[in-house]
Amino acid sequence: MIAEGALVTVKEADRAAVMLAVLEKRLKQREAAERLGLSARQVKRLAKRYRERGAAGMASGRRGAPSNRAFGEEVRREALRLVLERHADFGPTFAAEKLSEEHGLSVSRETLRKWMAEDGLRRPKRRREARVHQSRPRRARVGELVQVDGSPHDWFEGRGPRRALIVFVDDATSRLLALGFFGSETTQAYMETLRAHLAAHGRPAAPCSDRYGVFRVNRKGSEDAPTQFTRALLTLGIEPIHAGAPQAKGRVERANRTLQDRLVKEMRLRGIDGMEAANAYLPEFMADFNRRFAAAPREAEDAHRPVPRDAEGLDLILCEQATRKLSKNLTFQFERRECQLVGEGRGYRLRGAAATVCKGFDGAVAVLLKGRRLAFRVLAEGEAAVAVEDEKGVRDRVDAAKAAQAARPDWKPAPDHPWRRAFKPAAGGARRAR
Repeated sequence: MIAEGALVTVKEADRAAVMLAVLEKRLKQREAAERLGLSARQVKRLAKRYRERGAAGMASGRRGAPSNRAFGEEVRREALRLVLERHADFGPTFAAEKLSEEHGLSVSRETLRKWMAEDGLRRPKRRREARVHQSRPRRARVGELVQVDGSPHDWFEGRGPRRALIVFVDDATSRLLALGFFGSETTQAYMETLRAHLAAHGRPAAPCSDRYGVFRVNRKGSEDAPTQFTRALLTLGIEPIHAGAPQAKGRVERANRTLQDRLVKEMRLRGIDGMEAANAYLPEFMADFNRRFAAAPREAEDAHRPVPRDAEGLDLILCEQATRKLSKNLTFQFERRECQLVGEGRGYRLRGAAATVCKGFDGAVAVLLKGRRLAFRVLAEGEAAVAVEDEKGVRDRVDAAKAAQAARPDWKPAPDHPWRRAFKPAAGGARRAR
């Protein structure tokens, strides 16, 4: 309760001045009601309280009293007990969500934040001085810019080995577009996550990444040479962007921090301790995350484009590729083994050609030349390559002989043919035909 003569608010002081004017007949009650936005009956009550108690009468009679909607002490103790037992390292926002979802206890995050601070479960964070960066507005449409990053972390909190989470985030909405757990940040990890993104959404206009070795050759003088991942993007008509600072891809950086908090705790609550189970849970987590945190795009049209390749074509793009020059015998070296094309005849047109060797992450190897797959075989250790010209010549002669034999009947020599003549030994013991 407010005491007589206690300080009043500006609003209450204004009301007091109006009530004084009403009591001194300088202002009618109807006019006072219009000025204060109150009813005439309320103005009458306020005038009576001012006459009896002065300016202090303008204060609410419930000032200092607990709110009628305040939680009881039992609710407070139960909420803090659950937080301490199951969500001790959760932030107030996340803990309030879990109290509502798992225990049916609806407490606002700010109320829970105050309770946790009062009970010593959480220390208020000191605000760091904000660093000024040039702001960049979000893109207008989904799929115009996709921010890409990897997050190596102890995702299973010691219950399993350290893993890397590959994250694709949409710039326009902050939606998670693709997630995947892998052993480390490798070309295969990013290729497989890109495949999942293509299957779910289509081709984005441009992905933005940092200058990690998967995305950019960092050797001096070779910066323009594409990596395997960049080559795959360019083949699919996707323009890669390499950010010069973390702030340029701030949405995926902030998403990583949120994932390292929320995703870790969600997997703990579900007892997930392995990469296979974690990847199986990710679609459910992504749907819930996007429901909570995704923003609406400024334009409804999706900027993703269809993928102009079938599954087999994608296999030949989303793999590791190398260029090999074919020898005179149509051989090439790959992974310390000699391979030779087969079924190409003399292959004059192929000699010296640059063939593309594609190796999938499952170990399958294919050889391409101008978009055509070429058959080949791996030569055994120490096996010499077959001369393509000799091999073709032998085949031609055998085929010609067979054709000639088929065109004429069986032939027998005449009775007087020299082959049928008898042979007698010549002088000196040698045999000579007559």
